[in-house]
Amino acid sequence: MTSDHRIGPIALPDNRARRVLESLLEDSGISLNGDAPWDPQIYNPDFCARILRQGSLGLGESYMDGWWECERLDELARRLLLHGLGERARPPSDRLMYRLQAGLMNLQSKARAYMVGEAHYDLGNDLFERMLDPTMCYSCGYWKEADSLHEAQLAKLELACRKLELRPGMRVLDIGCGWGSFAEHAARHHGVSVTGITISREQAALAQQRCSGLPVEIHLEDYRDIDGRFDRIVSIGMFEHVGHRNYRAYFETVQRVLADDGLFLLHTIGSNSSHITVDPWIDRYIFPNGVLPSARQVADASEDLLLMEDWQNFGPDYDTTLMAWLKNFEHAWPELAERYSERTHRMFRYYLSVCAGAFRGRDMQLWQVVFSRDRASRYDAPR
Repeated sequence: MTSDHRIGPIALPDNRARRVLESLLEDSGISLNGDAPWDPQIYNPDFCARILRQGSLGLGESYMDGWWECERLDELARRLLLHGLGERARPPSDRLMYRLQAGLMNLQSKARAYMVGEAHYDLGNDLFERMLDPTMCYSCGYWKEADSLHEAQLAKLELACRKLELRPGMRVLDIGCGWGSFAEHAARHHGVSVTGITISREQAALAQQRCSGLPVEIHLEDYRDIDGRFDRIVSIGMFEHVGHRNYRAYFETVQRVLADDGLFLLHTIGSNSSHITVDPWIDRYIFPNGVLPSARQVADASEDLLLMEDWQNFGPDYDTTLMAWLKNFEHAWPELAERYSERTHRMFRYYLSVCAGAFRGRDMQLWQVVFSRDRASRYDAPR
């Protein structure tokens, strides 16, 4: 039975697990079964013990299981992170295991590259069509002058095109093209030809359909297999899947296929730390093998290959974007429920809300970095 059928939260047992968890939450402004909209309402007596045992993985899984509710998951996440419970919420054994795996093996190798496509992006185009705006951009919008999600996504696409200084007739490579949002916009409004690559079959099929009649080619392909020569390269929301062991190979690929005097725009979520870590719940349920780069890692990997021309951070805009996606998703859920389970509903609600809270608390950033190759003239980035 899900929590929707329950009358109210339970009286928590007075045990060691509860006392330890409440001591960890002290001065965070969060109370178990409290009155604030960000206070978790508990429906299972084993909640505290599970959280102490499993950390952030247990927190997310127990929400999916209906063990607790929270009116404002986004604010709960923000307060937990500001209180310093982000890394501490991951059991030491989990942190050690991931770092050992990341050090001993390439979690984002070519053999594993299609895992995230199959696990997340191939979940169903109907779900993403209802959650996203008509551009089908699944990355941060640019809200500087936008009043709606659609305006913000169009502004992001146009900002990228302006930063790349697109001109009619140019050949553009889109690494991680998703459902073809940038490819369609750039080809339609800037007269360029675009080659887009993705590791998701569902994305490739819909992107080909959306770009029909335009000078756009969409390929199901790993970035390491790219051939050709391109005047401009763009990568929006894909670098998070590359992995630290592959950053250098990624930039070597870009350098190899980017024309002289070419420009490359990298749009990626960024980490405040260079420590190799991952949230176990996100890794298991949303983006398998994903890892966020740090500024130092981006700079080190691109050094001596490309010239960094500009670096812009508009991370807080991802909070607004995620909350807009959440609103769309909840509005569409009655229709989506005919195909997807309530557990999927709770999984997406938790994912979108918690990530919004993380960006609101500045625990994660959103960077657009422009690189050039053999450019002699000055570069001035638009904003």
